[in-house]
Amino acid sequence: MADRPLHPEHVVVVATAPNELEAGVIVAALEEEGIKSSMTGAATAEFRVAVPADVQILVAQEDVARAKEVIRKGEDDEEDVDWSQVDVGQPEDE
Repeated sequence: MADRPLHPEHVVVVATAPNELEAGVIVAALEEEGIKSSMTGAATAEFRVAVPADVQILVAQEDVARAKEVIRKGEDDEEDVDWSQVDVGQPEDE
C-alpha cells in the first residue's frame, strides 16, 4: 500500500541510477503504480570525484517483485523510442 512508511529494517535497494534526475524518474514511476519508494545517495552522486556514486532506489521488501516489473517495463518502453524523431531543442549558450 502506498501510504505506509518505509522502515529501514524492511527496505531493499531495487535499482541504482547514475544521477538524481534518472532516479527521480524511476521513483515517480514506482509511486504512480502505488509502490512507496525513495532514493538515497543523491547528494554524493553529483560530486565530481574519482569514485563514482550511484543513487539507490529503495522500496519495501514486500514490493520488490512489483517494483522490478515496473522498472523493467519502463526500460522496455524506453527502448521503443526513436531518438532520431525527438526534438531536443537548441543547445544553450554557455
